[in-house]
Amino acid sequence: MSSGFSHMDGDGSIIMVDVGDKKDTRRTAIVRGKVEMAPATLDMLVKQALPKGDVLTTAKVAGIQAAKRTWELIPLCHPLFLSYVDVRFTVDESLPGVVVEAEARTTGQTGVEMEALVAAQVAAMTIYDMCKAVQKDIVLRDCRLVYKSGGKSGEFRAC
Repeated sequence: MSSGFSHMDGDGSIIMVDVGDKKDTRRTAIVRGKVEMAPATLDMLVKQALPKGDVLTTAKVAGIQAAKRTWELIPLCHPLFLSYVDVRFTVDESLPGVVVEAEARTTGQTGVEMEALVAAQVAAMTIYDMCKAVQKDIVLRDCRLVYKSGGKSGEFRAC
């Protein structure tokens, strides 16, 4: 008996979706978010003058590492073989801050949206951690899926 929810069985218990009968397809997800900070903090980040060191290299490694562990953090996610993960940054002085973009890819039976979301969020949190010694009110915002491809639902592009 089905509950109508993908992660709940007929008696209301949570379940991991069985993707065993789904076709393997090439899947990609890209997530973007923003880290807003004071112009002075951004200037220190760009000049690599913050007390904790190279912020963006540390955040990139943290995001990639996080994507690989998504299944351990989100209870009903499947462990995936990730063929590619990248975290990219754009310094935006008009924000002021850093735009974080995370991309995850796999060929498999389920998508990589959660892996890209976790990568972007952890990278953003790492930027916060590396900058908090000079500014406590940094804002992480607008983290969202901007592109996905593969699977039954096909391609999605955010407006």
